[in-house]
Amino acid sequence: MRFAGILALLGVLFALCTTDAHTADDPKKQAALTPETADADFPIQGEYLGEIDGEDGKLKYGVQIIALGDGKFRAVGHLGGLPGAGWIGEGKMETEGERIDGQATFKRENHQAVVTDDGLEIQDLSGLKLATFEKVVRKSKTLGKKPPAGAVVLFDGKSAGNFKGGRLSEDGLLMQGVTSKQTFGDCTIHLEFMLSYMPHARGQGRSNSGCYLQGRHEVQILDSFGLSGENNECGGIYTVRKPSVNMCLPPLSWQTYDIDFIAAKFDKNGEKTSNAKLTVRHNDVLIHKDVEVPYATRAAPLKEGPEPGPIFLQDHSNPLRFRNIWVVPKTN
Repeated sequence: MRFAGILALLGVLFALCTTDAHTADDPKKQAALTPETADADFPIQGEYLGEIDGEDGKLKYGVQIIALGDGKFRAVGHLGGLPGAGWIGEGKMETEGERIDGQATFKRENHQAVVTDDGLEIQDLSGLKLATFEKVVRKSKTLGKKPPAGAVVLFDGKSAGNFKGGRLSEDGLLMQGVTSKQTFGDCTIHLEFMLSYMPHARGQGRSNSGCYLQGRHEVQILDSFGLSGENNECGGIYTVRKPSVNMCLPPLSWQTYDIDFIAAKFDKNGEKTSNAKLTVRHNDVLIHKDVEVPYATRAAPLKEGPEPGPIFLQDHSNPLRFRNIWVVPKTN
């Protein structure tokens, strides 16, 4: 099969609307926090990996399928593999599909892609199988990372007492909307989070939160699975810098942030002498390196200043879960 034909199958432009935020009184817009409470589209959403025929032989290809509610989907193809795992940074193609008789089908010209229990199949319109993609479940290598000596453990699953407003879910996970009681200057942070599944929501209404360093500088948390990766999407330093690659995994996957933070510095007169800096690894992939952050995030609880600040996990009216949070303060 021709390489161009496969790419065409997975390729159309898309536009995401930013309406349909989570509302508790509409069952279609409620957030699922377990696979058991998710809809019939959830098992189809995810990542698929396989090979296609190119003019010079087999080429790896990754596909991310996003659930959009009511049996609607978007497939995003990546030449070379999945983001952070082979994708060459171009050759990204998108197309729409829908669930019919329990299968998601994406049609394009003379070909179609069908998601079955065995994975994703590229077929001609008669149903002849041309290529098979396996569904893959990626996990960050830093999931469950143990705090080193000298770390301040903010949450280990036993108590939410290290946070103002700390609340635990029934299954012992930390809920959003909390502020650490302890404050920090320069430090390294490990954080694990799980996005809720909100297929009907769009944009900033889709599992929105944020990790604020010193209560001032936000690394965005959002269900941005399969999107372009902007500064207001998952991994973005809000309004400052988009991630070098969108490493957001599908909702209900456990994900990691490992953040190295250098606080802004001030002289004895309170004048700022250097900006804050952030290095961020999302799911153990470097997405920001020594990025200067010249101001506090617009919605930050604290303005910039010389005093240390807390870790703030934002409540943006969407439910999320957190675990395994610890901080290693840096000594000057």
